Amino acid sequence: MIILIIVAAFLAIMGVLILIGKGDNLIAGYNTASKEERAKYNIKRLRGLIGGLLIILAPMLFFLKEEDTMTAAWSFCALVFVLCIIVVILANTWAKKKPNR
Repeated sequence: MIILIIVAAFLAIMGVLILIGKGDNLIAGYNTASKEERAKYNIKRLRGLIGGLLIILAPMLFFLKEEDTMTAAWSFCALVFVLCIIVVILANTWAKKKPNR
């Protein structure tokens, strides 16, 4: 239980840091991208997506505590997988800047 609390707190803190703009280097891929590649993204939207995902995942960890069954673990994994796929799609569509025409 203590490990769940520590991991949930860590995810929540990272999510808040990203949302307030102090953790852009925590976003995977964005921190290693060139300036030209970074210019293609709306950083405020990207922060909202990634920070929001981390903040949503933090309390979801406590669902694992409720039931110590494989069904709960697999359900949690499936839900996290679906959320990550949605965030990846939105990061590559909604969070990208529209090209100037």
